[in-house]
Amino acid sequence: MSEKKSVIKNYMYNLIYQILILILPLVTTPYLSRVLGAEGVGIYSYTYAIVTYFVLFGSLGIALYGQREIAYVQDNVKARKRVFFELVIVRFITLFIAVLIYALVFMRGKQYQTYYSILLIELLAAGFDISWFFQGIEEFKKTVIRNVLVRVISVTLVFVIVKTTNDLWKYILIYSLADFLGNLLLWVYLPKYLKGGKIGKIELKRHIVPLLMLFIPQVTNKIYNLLDTTMLGSIVSNKQETGYYEQSQKVIRLLLTIVTSLGVVMVPRMANTFATGDRKKINSYIKKSFNFVFIISFPMMFGIASISKAFVPIFFGKGYDKAAILIMIFSPMLILMGIENVIGTQYLLPTKRQKEYTISVVSGILVNLILNFIFINLWNSIGASIATIISQLVVDIVQIYYVRNNIKWKPLIRLAVRYLVASSIMFGVCQLVKLISDTGILSVMLQCIVGFSVYIGMLILFRDKFLNTIIDKIKSKLGGIIRFQN
Repeated sequence: MSEKKSVIKNYMYNLIYQILILILPLVTTPYLSRVLGAEGVGIYSYTYAIVTYFVLFGSLGIALYGQREIAYVQDNVKARKRVFFELVIVRFITLFIAVLIYALVFMRGKQYQTYYSILLIELLAAGFDISWFFQGIEEFKKTVIRNVLVRVISVTLVFVIVKTTNDLWKYILIYSLADFLGNLLLWVYLPKYLKGGKIGKIELKRHIVPLLMLFIPQVTNKIYNLLDTTMLGSIVSNKQETGYYEQSQKVIRLLLTIVTSLGVVMVPRMANTFATGDRKKINSYIKKSFNFVFIISFPMMFGIASISKAFVPIFFGKGYDKAAILIMIFSPMLILMGIENVIGTQYLLPTKRQKEYTISVVSGILVNLILNFIFINLWNSIGASIATIISQLVVDIVQIYYVRNNIKWKPLIRLAVRYLVASSIMFGVCQLVKLISDTGILSVMLQCIVGFSVYIGMLILFRDKFLNTIIDKIKSKLGGIIRFQN
């Protein structure tokens, strides 16, 4: 009973943090877009992408590996202590090398030297990040409280201190120091969990191979996500283009959080089901995951494409008109990334098929690299957006090929067609609404309300089982609350 209670508590703590990181961009992005301008946002996106590469390689994937290794020995204080210090030493060594290379290459240059110097704090912060230890011993409360505290303070400081385009360095400093101090804060709790027991012989070598095996799929996926921003910032001198690209990506990433949220829950469930060899249950989970992705991503794709022109000036302010075009181009990513999340994150990785997952992402990187060189030179941020869509499609196709005999596709295709038709009709109605309303907030609100009503109406007309299941569960919950109050 206590174990179940602990799982529920950890879930609730994570849920609170996920809601927070979903809300905060809605608060800060409109303000920063107006204060820093497209160029300021572009410079930050580009320089932060560069330092992220060094954090990534310097950390060597220890966050995920460390969480897993600590979880294996969470009840053995001696072993837990030993693993912790071994991984901390490994991370300090690799990050020290990363810091040296970063300082020599970027902090000695003339362009953006101030920003690169401040972002060195991010590299140092990564060295002191031990959140993986607390996640491994299932003490999610401390990491979540730390994250919430740091985020709220940093956002408050941004509104108080960052006032003009010249304050870009202050914005970078606030978030870098927040990460650094937030990571240091966790070390205060550490002695309580490392009491007693000798460390024993430190063996660093035993972690290298398993670290690399887990690191490769992580690094390929991260490079794939950062490549377009880095290349756009390097090829195009006008950093406004990077700013437009970054802001449009923020909108899509915000929506993707909702689409891919189920993946966090399904990964351990799929791994456990795979271990028992229950293929029938795996296919049932996969179908439900696809159903969840399709029912949400199709209307989101058509919806954000419909309102983007009116939404962008309201959310980002003047001067971001091009971001509306980029959002329309990016909208299919909601479906494509949703498919990858189900096949790659929820199926290939839990069933120990990292090789196929890595090959699919590397294929996307190669396609993205080639197309970025061509398209960015031709169409700047629009070219980068098109290249990203095509490369993501390649990732999906490769993954589908690898699981072609493991998943029943016919019922999934029928599901996709149903939601595509319902969403297309919704989009058509939204276009009619645009004709009778202005291009401001009224148009956005009307399209959202009418579009949602039409989409739900179409699913009811189609007698969609997934929707009926959701409605039945809501009715059951409401009925339980009413009975409890009575």
